[in-house]
Amino acid sequence: MTKTKILFVCLGNICRSPSAEAVFKKLVKDKDLDNQFQIDSAGTHAYHAGEQADARMMKHAVNRNLRLTSISRAFNPQTDFDEFDMIIAMDKDNLLNLRQFARNGDDLKKLYLMTDFSEAFDYDHIPDPYYGGSAGFELVLDLLEDAGEGLYSYLLKGANDE
Repeated sequence: MTKTKILFVCLGNICRSPSAEAVFKKLVKDKDLDNQFQIDSAGTHAYHAGEQADARMMKHAVNRNLRLTSISRAFNPQTDFDEFDMIIAMDKDNLLNLRQFARNGDDLKKLYLMTDFSEAFDYDHIPDPYYGGSAGFELVLDLLEDAGEGLYSYLLKGANDE
């Protein structure tokens, strides 16, 4: 069976995208489907390359039984477009950056916005909690858990349409 390969992308890859990665990994693991997915995260900029996730984000995530284990890395257009089936941006600015990195139409077809999969919330982006307080980190996790479920439903529907 071929794995579905998903890459979550934000600006620096220390808050939103590693959280999206952790949320979706837990979601598919809880459904005993983690062997069907390859899930990773990256940033459109290398500000924090080689670093762990933001300590505040990790603290809020652990309260939800989420583990942010990824190490920050920059998005690599030369390999990531070839490696992943879906590349999901946390906001419109990063989606625009990804579109500018695209080499061709096939690359563009892999790009999505995380909030397009939201079911319960009406946000057009996952806000960056970096300069805010605790409420911002909690909101990000709420939005990602909701959009993660929506993403899973989207993928399930696509599999059933085949």
